[in-house]
Amino acid sequence: MTIPKVVYFNIPDDLAYERQLLAEWGIADQIDLIEVKTEDNRPETFLEAAQDADGVIVEYFELTGDVMRQMPNLKIASVQAIGSNNIDSATASELGVAVSNTPGFCVDEVAVHTVGLIIDLSRNISRLDRSVRAGKWDPMDAPMPHRLAGKTVGLVFFGGIPQRMVPMLRALELDVVVFAPTKSAEMLAEFGVRKAESLEELLRESDYVSLHTPLLPETRGLIGTEELGMMKPTAFLINTARGAVVDEKALVSALEAGGLAGAGIDVIEDEDTEQTELRRFENVVITPHAAFLSEESFLQARRQSLQCQIDRLVHGVAPRHLVNRDLQI
Repeated sequence: MTIPKVVYFNIPDDLAYERQLLAEWGIADQIDLIEVKTEDNRPETFLEAAQDADGVIVEYFELTGDVMRQMPNLKIASVQAIGSNNIDSATASELGVAVSNTPGFCVDEVAVHTVGLIIDLSRNISRLDRSVRAGKWDPMDAPMPHRLAGKTVGLVFFGGIPQRMVPMLRALELDVVVFAPTKSAEMLAEFGVRKAESLEELLRESDYVSLHTPLLPETRGLIGTEELGMMKPTAFLINTARGAVVDEKALVSALEAGGLAGAGIDVIEDEDTEQTELRRFENVVITPHAAFLSEESFLQARRQSLQCQIDRLVHGVAPRHLVNRDLQI
Protein backbone atom coordinates (compact mmCIF):
# COMPACT_ATOMS: atom_id res chain seq x y z
CA MET A 1 0.00 0.00 0.00
CA THR A 2 1.34 3.42 -0.99
CA ILE A 3 1.44 5.90 1.86
CA PRO A 4 -0.10 9.27 0.92
CA LYS A 5 2.35 12.17 0.76
CA VAL A 6 1.48 15.58 2.22
CA VAL A 7 3.70 18.58 1.46
CA TYR A 8 3.79 21.51 3.89
CA PHE A 9 4.93 24.39 1.69
CA ASN A 10 6.47 27.40 3.43
CA ILE A 11 4.65 26.80 6.71
CA PRO A 12 6.80 28.58 9.34
CA ASP A 13 6.82 25.86 12.00
CA ASP A 14 8.56 22.50 11.93
CA LEU A 15 6.34 19.41 11.95
CA ALA A 16 7.16 18.07 15.42
CA TYR A 17 3.65 18.87 16.68
CA GLU A 18 2.02 17.22 13.67
CA ARG A 19 4.11 14.08 14.08
CA GLN A 20 3.23 14.00 17.77
CA LEU A 21 -0.46 14.13 16.86
CA LEU A 22 -0.07 11.31 14.33
CA ALA A 23 1.59 9.18 17.00
CA GLU A 24 -1.18 9.96 19.52
CA TRP A 25 -3.80 9.02 16.93
CA GLY A 26 -1.99 5.78 16.08
CA ILE A 27 -1.53 6.56 12.38
CA ALA A 28 2.09 7.71 12.20
CA ASP A 29 2.82 5.02 9.60
CA GLN A 30 -0.19 5.86 7.41
CA ILE A 31 0.77 9.29 6.09
CA ASP A 32 4.07 10.90 5.07
CA LEU A 33 4.57 14.57 6.00
CA ILE A 34 7.12 16.51 3.93
CA GLU A 35 8.38 19.92 5.08
CA VAL A 36 9.48 22.37 2.36
CA LYS A 37 10.83 25.82 3.19
CA THR A 38 12.16 28.17 0.54
CA GLU A 39 12.29 31.89 -0.20
CA ASP A 40 11.41 31.06 -3.80
CA ASN A 41 7.62 31.17 -3.98
CA ARG A 42 7.34 30.55 -7.73
CA PRO A 43 4.92 27.88 -8.97
CA GLU A 44 7.86 26.02 -10.54
CA THR A 45 9.54 25.70 -7.15
CA PHE A 46 6.32 24.52 -5.56
CA LEU A 47 5.85 21.87 -8.24
CA GLU A 48 9.40 20.60 -7.84
CA ALA A 49 8.50 19.75 -4.25
CA ALA A 50 4.84 18.84 -4.54
CA GLN A 51 4.02 17.66 -8.06
CA ASP A 52 3.43 14.07 -6.92
CA ALA A 53 1.80 15.00 -3.59
CA ASP A 54 -1.56 13.60 -2.53
CA GLY A 55 -2.15 16.56 -0.25
CA VAL A 56 -0.67 20.02 0.29
CA ILE A 57 -0.87 22.54 3.11
CA VAL A 58 -0.13 26.21 2.41
CA GLU A 59 -0.65 29.57 4.07
CA TYR A 60 -0.06 32.36 1.55
CA PHE A 61 1.07 30.48 -1.57
CA GLU A 62 -1.36 31.00 -4.47
CA LEU A 63 -2.47 27.57 -5.61
CA THR A 64 -3.84 28.23 -9.09
CA GLY A 65 -5.77 25.96 -11.38
CA ASP A 66 -2.76 25.73 -13.71
CA VAL A 67 -0.61 24.43 -10.86
CA MET A 68 -3.21 21.91 -9.69
CA ARG A 69 -3.63 20.55 -13.22
CA GLN A 70 0.01 19.49 -13.07
CA MET A 71 -0.53 17.47 -9.88
CA PRO A 72 -2.13 14.16 -10.93
CA ASN A 73 -2.25 12.67 -7.42
CA LEU A 74 -3.67 15.71 -5.63
CA LYS A 75 -6.79 14.98 -3.58
CA ILE A 76 -6.81 17.78 -1.02
CA ALA A 77 -5.37 21.29 -0.70
CA SER A 78 -5.54 22.84 2.76
CA VAL A 79 -4.95 26.47 3.65
CA GLN A 80 -3.79 26.90 7.23
CA ALA A 81 -5.97 29.98 7.69
CA ILE A 82 -9.61 31.01 7.59
CA GLY A 83 -9.54 32.75 4.21
CA SER A 84 -9.04 30.40 1.28
CA ASN A 85 -9.08 32.86 -1.61
CA ASN A 86 -5.47 31.96 -2.48
CA ILE A 87 -6.68 28.54 -3.67
CA ASP A 88 -8.68 28.25 -6.91
CA SER A 89 -11.61 26.35 -5.43
CA ALA A 90 -13.61 26.27 -8.66
CA THR A 91 -10.85 24.50 -10.56
CA ALA A 92 -10.20 22.28 -7.56
CA SER A 93 -13.80 21.07 -7.75
CA GLU A 94 -13.42 20.37 -11.47
CA LEU A 95 -10.36 18.26 -10.70
CA GLY A 96 -11.95 16.44 -7.77
CA VAL A 97 -9.66 18.15 -5.26
CA ALA A 98 -11.06 19.01 -1.84
CA VAL A 99 -10.18 22.44 -0.44
CA SER A 100 -10.17 22.91 3.33
CA ASN A 101 -9.49 25.74 5.74
CA THR A 102 -9.27 26.23 9.51
CA PRO A 103 -12.44 28.06 10.56
CA GLY A 104 -12.65 29.48 14.04
CA PHE A 105 -9.04 28.84 15.00
CA CYS A 106 -8.44 32.47 15.98
CA VAL A 107 -11.90 33.75 16.90
CA ASP A 108 -10.89 34.78 20.42
CA GLU A 109 -7.63 36.37 19.29
CA VAL A 110 -9.17 38.52 16.54
CA ALA A 111 -12.11 39.52 18.72
CA VAL A 112 -9.83 40.70 21.54
CA HIS A 113 -7.46 42.43 19.08
CA THR A 114 -10.35 44.30 17.45
CA VAL A 115 -11.75 45.47 20.77
CA GLY A 116 -8.20 46.43 21.72
CA LEU A 117 -7.95 48.67 18.66
CA ILE A 118 -11.21 50.35 19.61
CA ILE A 119 -9.93 51.01 23.13
CA ASP A 120 -6.53 52.16 21.84
CA LEU A 121 -8.08 54.68 19.47
CA SER A 122 -10.60 55.92 22.02
CA ARG A 123 -7.85 56.58 24.60
CA ASN A 124 -4.97 57.64 22.30
CA ILE A 125 -2.83 54.89 23.85
CA SER A 126 -0.43 54.24 20.96
CA ARG A 127 -0.31 57.91 20.06
CA LEU A 128 0.62 59.02 23.57
CA ASP A 129 3.11 56.17 23.90
CA ARG A 130 4.92 57.51 20.81
CA SER A 131 4.78 61.01 22.30
CA VAL A 132 6.40 59.90 25.56
CA ARG A 133 9.10 57.95 23.71
CA ALA A 134 9.82 61.11 21.70
CA GLY A 135 10.68 62.90 24.97
CA LYS A 136 7.37 64.59 25.81
CA TRP A 137 5.23 64.20 28.94
CA ASP A 138 2.01 65.87 27.88
CA PRO A 139 -1.40 64.15 28.19
CA MET A 140 -2.78 66.78 25.81
CA ASP A 141 -0.40 65.82 22.99
CA ALA A 142 -3.30 64.15 21.19
CA PRO A 143 -6.92 65.06 20.44
CA MET A 144 -9.18 65.20 23.48
CA PRO A 145 -10.73 61.72 23.83
CA HIS A 146 -14.40 61.00 24.38
CA ARG A 147 -15.86 58.61 26.91
CA LEU A 148 -16.36 55.20 25.30
CA ALA A 149 -19.51 54.18 27.19
CA GLY A 150 -22.66 55.02 25.26
CA LYS A 151 -20.98 55.12 21.85
CA THR A 152 -22.16 52.92 18.98
CA VAL A 153 -20.08 50.17 17.40
CA GLY A 154 -21.21 48.99 13.98
CA LEU A 155 -20.27 45.43 13.04
CA VAL A 156 -20.27 44.69 9.31
CA PHE A 157 -21.30 41.01 9.06
CA PHE A 158 -21.83 38.77 12.03
CA GLY A 159 -19.79 35.58 12.03
CA GLY A 160 -17.89 34.00 14.89
CA ILE A 161 -15.52 36.91 15.53
CA PRO A 162 -18.10 39.70 15.90
CA GLN A 163 -20.33 37.35 17.88
CA ARG A 164 -17.42 36.81 20.28
CA MET A 165 -16.92 40.59 20.49
CA VAL A 166 -20.47 41.38 21.59
CA PRO A 167 -20.13 40.51 25.31
CA MET A 168 -16.86 42.46 25.45
CA LEU A 169 -18.48 45.51 23.83
CA ARG A 170 -21.54 45.31 26.07
CA ALA A 171 -19.28 45.09 29.13
CA LEU A 172 -17.85 48.44 28.00
CA GLU A 173 -21.44 49.80 27.84
CA LEU A 174 -21.31 50.21 24.08
CA ASP A 175 -24.38 50.06 21.86
CA VAL A 176 -23.96 47.53 19.04
CA VAL A 177 -25.60 47.64 15.61
CA VAL A 178 -25.03 44.99 12.95
CA PHE A 179 -25.29 44.94 9.17
CA ALA A 180 -25.64 41.29 8.18
CA PRO A 181 -28.11 40.68 5.34
CA THR A 182 -28.33 36.94 6.07
CA LYS A 183 -29.13 37.40 9.77
CA SER A 184 -32.64 38.15 11.02
CA ALA A 185 -33.46 40.87 13.51
CA GLU A 186 -34.73 38.16 15.85
CA MET A 187 -31.45 36.24 15.70
CA LEU A 188 -29.45 39.41 16.34
CA ALA A 189 -31.74 40.35 19.22
CA GLU A 190 -30.75 37.10 20.93
CA PHE A 191 -27.22 38.55 21.09
CA GLY A 192 -28.55 41.85 22.40
CA VAL A 193 -27.68 43.80 19.24
CA ARG A 194 -29.73 45.77 16.72
CA LYS A 195 -30.03 45.07 13.01
CA ALA A 196 -29.17 47.78 10.48
CA GLU A 197 -31.29 47.42 7.37
CA SER A 198 -28.51 48.75 5.14
CA LEU A 199 -24.78 49.37 5.21
CA GLU A 200 -25.51 53.07 4.84
CA GLU A 201 -27.64 53.04 8.00
CA LEU A 202 -24.80 51.43 9.96
CA LEU A 203 -22.14 53.79 8.58
CA ARG A 204 -24.12 56.93 9.36
CA GLU A 205 -24.97 55.84 12.90
CA SER A 206 -21.75 54.26 14.16
CA ASP A 207 -18.90 55.84 16.10
CA TYR A 208 -16.72 52.79 15.38
CA VAL A 209 -17.20 50.74 12.22
CA SER A 210 -15.62 47.29 12.46
CA LEU A 211 -15.31 45.11 9.35
CA HIS A 212 -15.69 41.33 9.54
CA THR A 213 -16.25 40.26 5.95
CA PRO A 214 -14.46 37.58 3.96
CA LEU A 215 -12.72 38.72 0.78
CA LEU A 216 -15.10 37.84 -2.04
CA PRO A 217 -15.71 39.53 -5.41
CA GLU A 218 -18.73 41.28 -3.90
CA THR A 219 -16.84 42.50 -0.80
CA ARG A 220 -13.68 43.73 -2.55
CA GLY A 221 -13.64 47.51 -2.16
CA LEU A 222 -16.79 47.35 -0.03
CA ILE A 223 -15.67 50.48 1.82
CA GLY A 224 -14.74 53.17 -0.70
CA THR A 225 -15.08 56.91 -1.15
CA GLU A 226 -18.88 56.90 -1.06
CA GLU A 227 -19.09 54.71 2.04
CA LEU A 228 -16.39 56.64 3.92
CA GLY A 229 -18.31 59.81 3.13
CA MET A 230 -21.31 58.39 4.97
CA MET A 231 -19.37 58.03 8.22
CA LYS A 232 -19.28 60.68 10.92
CA PRO A 233 -16.13 62.83 10.86
CA THR A 234 -15.72 61.79 14.51
CA ALA A 235 -15.91 58.06 13.68
CA PHE A 236 -13.17 55.44 13.45
CA LEU A 237 -12.82 52.61 10.92
CA ILE A 238 -11.51 49.25 12.18
CA ASN A 239 -10.36 46.56 9.74
CA THR A 240 -9.21 43.18 11.01
CA ALA A 241 -10.83 41.33 8.09
CA ARG A 242 -9.03 41.58 4.74
CA GLY A 243 -7.13 44.57 3.41
CA ALA A 244 -8.82 44.65 0.01
CA VAL A 245 -12.25 45.04 1.61
CA VAL A 246 -11.26 48.71 1.95
CA ASP A 247 -10.21 50.96 -0.93
CA GLU A 248 -7.00 52.13 0.72
CA LYS A 249 -6.55 55.19 -1.51
CA ALA A 250 -10.04 56.32 -0.56
CA LEU A 251 -9.24 55.80 3.12
CA VAL A 252 -6.05 57.84 2.80
CA SER A 253 -8.00 60.65 1.12
CA ALA A 254 -10.65 60.59 3.84
CA LEU A 255 -8.01 60.80 6.57
CA GLU A 256 -6.19 63.63 4.79
CA ALA A 257 -9.45 65.56 4.48
CA GLY A 258 -10.39 65.03 8.13
CA GLY A 259 -13.38 62.96 7.12
CA LEU A 260 -12.62 60.41 9.83
CA ALA A 261 -11.21 60.62 13.35
CA GLY A 262 -8.86 57.74 12.63
CA ALA A 263 -8.53 54.05 11.88
CA GLY A 264 -7.37 50.79 13.44
CA ILE A 265 -5.82 48.55 10.80
CA ASP A 266 -4.50 45.00 11.01
CA VAL A 267 -4.63 44.25 7.28
CA ILE A 268 -3.54 46.36 4.32
CA GLU A 269 -4.43 46.22 0.65
CA ASP A 270 -0.95 45.22 -0.56
CA GLU A 271 0.54 42.68 1.81
CA ASP A 272 2.89 41.42 -0.90
CA THR A 273 5.07 44.55 -0.74
CA GLU A 274 3.95 45.43 2.81
CA GLN A 275 3.77 49.09 1.79
CA THR A 276 0.98 51.43 2.81
CA GLU A 277 0.49 55.19 3.01
CA LEU A 278 -1.44 54.63 6.23
CA ARG A 279 1.86 54.49 8.12
CA ARG A 280 2.19 58.27 8.01
CA PHE A 281 -0.99 59.11 9.93
CA GLU A 282 -0.74 59.74 13.67
CA ASN A 283 -4.42 58.87 14.09
CA VAL A 284 -4.02 55.39 12.59
CA VAL A 285 -2.99 52.38 14.65
CA ILE A 286 -1.49 49.62 12.47
CA THR A 287 -0.55 46.09 13.38
CA PRO A 288 1.10 43.70 10.86
CA HIS A 289 -1.74 41.22 10.25
CA ALA A 290 -1.22 40.00 13.81
CA ALA A 291 -4.78 39.80 15.14
CA PHE A 292 -4.94 36.02 14.67
CA LEU A 293 -1.72 35.32 16.52
CA SER A 294 -1.27 33.28 19.69
CA GLU A 295 0.43 30.04 20.66
CA GLU A 296 -2.97 28.44 21.10
CA SER A 297 -4.41 29.62 17.79
CA PHE A 298 -1.36 28.36 15.89
CA LEU A 299 -1.67 24.90 17.42
CA GLN A 300 -5.39 24.79 16.70
CA ALA A 301 -4.88 25.72 13.04
CA ARG A 302 -2.15 23.12 12.64
CA ARG A 303 -4.33 20.45 14.21
CA GLN A 304 -7.32 21.34 12.01
CA SER A 305 -5.24 21.26 8.81
CA LEU A 306 -3.81 17.86 9.64
CA GLN A 307 -7.23 16.48 10.58
CA CYS A 308 -8.59 17.52 7.18
CA GLN A 309 -5.72 15.80 5.38
CA ILE A 310 -6.32 12.62 7.37
CA ASP A 311 -10.06 12.73 6.69
CA ARG A 312 -9.44 12.75 2.95
CA LEU A 313 -6.27 10.69 2.53
CA VAL A 314 -6.47 8.11 5.32
CA HIS A 315 -10.21 7.69 5.86
CA GLY A 316 -11.38 8.55 2.33
CA VAL A 317 -14.10 10.94 3.43
CA ALA A 318 -14.73 14.65 2.91
CA PRO A 319 -12.57 16.86 5.13
CA ARG A 320 -14.46 18.21 8.11
CA HIS A 321 -13.77 21.80 7.03
CA LEU A 322 -14.58 21.51 3.32
CA VAL A 323 -14.61 24.82 1.45
CA ASN A 324 -15.76 23.71 -2.02
CA ARG A 325 -19.01 22.13 -0.91
CA ASP A 326 -20.07 21.44 -4.49
CA LEU A 327 -17.49 18.64 -4.59
CA GLN A 328 -18.93 15.15 -4.41
CA ILE A 329 -16.73 12.77 -2.37
